[in-house]
Amino acid sequence: MFLFISGPEVVFILFIVIMVFGADKLPEIARGLGKGMRQLKDATNEVKNEIQRSAEKQGIDTTFAKDIQKEIDQVRDNIDDFTGSVKRKL
Repeated sequence: MFLFISGPEVVFILFIVIMVFGADKLPEIARGLGKGMRQLKDATNEVKNEIQRSAEKQGIDTTFAKDIQKEIDQVRDNIDDFTGSVKRKL
């Protein structure tokens, strides 16, 4: 689910992008978007790691965050397993 956009809407958006920028500019735009998303992800990870280091330096227990993440991952896996079986039945 990508921002509640369905397949036909994605095709329409791509059509508009091609009409505005042209087919020859599309790979360049996609490359730029990819680089931007990667930089955003790297910056987010840097901030997260800095907060983690700072918390450890101050003696703050951060193990609860890892436990919470494990629980979230387990719930996500359970939901994926359940919805996968439901999707196959439909």
